[in-house]
Amino acid sequence: MTEAPGSGGHASPTPSRPAPPRVRLVDVAREAGLSKTTVSAALNGTGRLSPAVREKARETARRMGYRPNATARQLRAGRARLIGYVVGEFAGRPWAYLESPYFAQLTSATAAAALRRGYALVMLPAGSLQSEWADLPFEAVIVADPVADDAVVEDLLAARIPVFSDASVAGRTGAHWVDVDAGAAVRETLDHLREQGARRTAIVLPDSTTRFHQGVLSAYRDWCAAHGDTPRVALAADAGNGPVVRAVDDALAAAERPDALFVVAELSPPLVLEAARRHGYDVPRDLLVVCVSEDATAAHSDPPVSTLSLQPWEIAEAGIELLVRALEKGDEQPSGVLVPTRLLVRESSRHGGGSGGTVSV
Repeated sequence: MTEAPGSGGHASPTPSRPAPPRVRLVDVAREAGLSKTTVSAALNGTGRLSPAVREKARETARRMGYRPNATARQLRAGRARLIGYVVGEFAGRPWAYLESPYFAQLTSATAAAALRRGYALVMLPAGSLQSEWADLPFEAVIVADPVADDAVVEDLLAARIPVFSDASVAGRTGAHWVDVDAGAAVRETLDHLREQGARRTAIVLPDSTTRFHQGVLSAYRDWCAAHGDTPRVALAADAGNGPVVRAVDDALAAAERPDALFVVAELSPPLVLEAARRHGYDVPRDLLVVCVSEDATAAHSDPPVSTLSLQPWEIAEAGIELLVRALEKGDEQPSGVLVPTRLLVRESSRHGGGSGGTVSV
């Protein structure tokens, strides 16, 4: 390595470059040959300007790297435009929900939908303590899949921070919700399996108190009673592939072997097929399989696995639309919307194979 002259064997420190000056609105106006007021109106989408003038102002701002002062804008509007986001179901493993295909898609879709409407999503760990959010200027907080009597929901409502969650908060002042009809989704799935010849459908659920999972269990028991079937329930003690595989093993190893398996606890579909083979089942000849899953591997497994999708992108879009509307109007009256699920029928739940299909529930 060649040393710089006069360095005495030590490399001279690289002088730091001063940060370029921030481009101001007046700089953009001067460059575009327009007034500051005209440029401001063009960038904010206000005023009666011709399309040519508006585009000239915007193009000049883009070229010069102009960025509005967000802090000043928030102070003028009296709004921070921040929405908190927390998943209630994973309180024991604060960030584990990011490993879930469903929650990963729900989170990214929610962030994208909020940003398109001028709001930023602030992610909080599951099981958040009040000290972790009390000083943040949230417009509202989304609590995805809260457990029964979730303390986060109660603390937020007590602090008069609007809450957006599932239908467990329906009717509460300052609370809004988006949900799926768990009962209808379960009935459609079980009816499909019965139409394919299943008479002993087992279900694998997480041992959870969320409204969705409790609704699924209740609907399953009701469906079994209506059809004279014996309920076959296996509970996963925790989230994650390991605990859910053990619950699948329990369901498949029953003395009276099931002829269909409805896996509601989130599990990679190829692992369900692997468990079935391990217990001597051929899918779909001996065992029909449907998974509640957003995992893309389902369509590429051997055989392809039927899935019940909870439509996380549709939930996010409908939910943010409802929440932003309430925030912009300052409406504390409770509101909510149901989003249809989608049953994607593939070879794993069809006797004799054949083409798949889609059912919206």
